[in-house]
Amino acid sequence: MLTIYLNPSMLSQFSRLSLEAEGRYATDGELQFLSDYTQSFNLRMRTYQKLQVVEAQLIQEVQAKMQALDPTLFQSSNEDITPKWKRDTVRVMRYSAMAMLLNDPDLLRERLLFWMETVMRAFGAQHSCEVTYNVMQEVVKRHFTPLEASLLCPILELNRRTLGKVL
Repeated sequence: MLTIYLNPSMLSQFSRLSLEAEGRYATDGELQFLSDYTQSFNLRMRTYQKLQVVEAQLIQEVQAKMQALDPTLFQSSNEDITPKWKRDTVRVMRYSAMAMLLNDPDLLRERLLFWMETVMRAFGAQHSCEVTYNVMQEVVKRHFTPLEASLLCPILELNRRTLGKVL
């Protein structure tokens, strides 16, 4: 038995469709979001499962490359913040994986990035975030097929643009 879980974004798209197409059949254009999601579902699931398996390796590679680029990225007032960086990066990766699986970047923005953006700004960590998600995209492209990376990299770019921006 196939069970499809609907995320809030899809539910709102269904609600909007229900209102807009009331008393008539929906057009192909109105149904496109559902067609797009179902066509990419298997790829999204495989990519999500692969990300689960390689998460630790990806983060380790990103950390090593960042350390080589600029060893001061993991320093804050003479304190080594590597464990905090790693914890935050794992958290963002897991939310990012879910957003990719559900094809819902708004979920990521609303549940994590808006809050985390404030925290990163308060600690002056935008440059570190910028580098993290630039390097993460490079590493993802080495470990994932081009199709898999095409699902993940837009989410990672959203992370970079949101968390890495300097005001």
